[in-house]
Amino acid sequence: EILRCLVGSEMCIRDRLWNKISSVAHKAGAKVVYAVLLLYYVATGKDVSWADKAKIYGVLGYFILPLDVVPDLAPLVGYTDDLTALLWVLHTVWSNVTPEVKSKARARLSKWFGELSEEELKLF
Repeated sequence: EILRCLVGSEMCIRDRLWNKISSVAHKAGAKVVYAVLLLYYVATGKDVSWADKAKIYGVLGYFILPLDVVPDLAPLVGYTDDLTALLWVLHTVWSNVTPEVKSKARARLSKWFGELSEEELKLF
């Protein structure tokens, strides 16, 4: 069902993503969630290439799927593989991260973590 969602509608992906984030936000941490949100909002942009969207939806699918290289339940290291994959893709599509994308991501992030400083969200 998850794979069908990934090749299906954007609303399905968004709903799965919000559910996943809601259930793991504090375990995964603000940086992981911020990277996910940045990628999601980049992917919804109109001027983003299909190649970049494919990378983004692939890594968001990896984040959503329950199967991982490093199990998410492992203390301290459970989300390191997710963060590594998210940051790699984010780095490759960084030219698409606009101030508007950052603003949307921060606004959504604040629902789970409150207001965070730029330093707390520094990814690179």
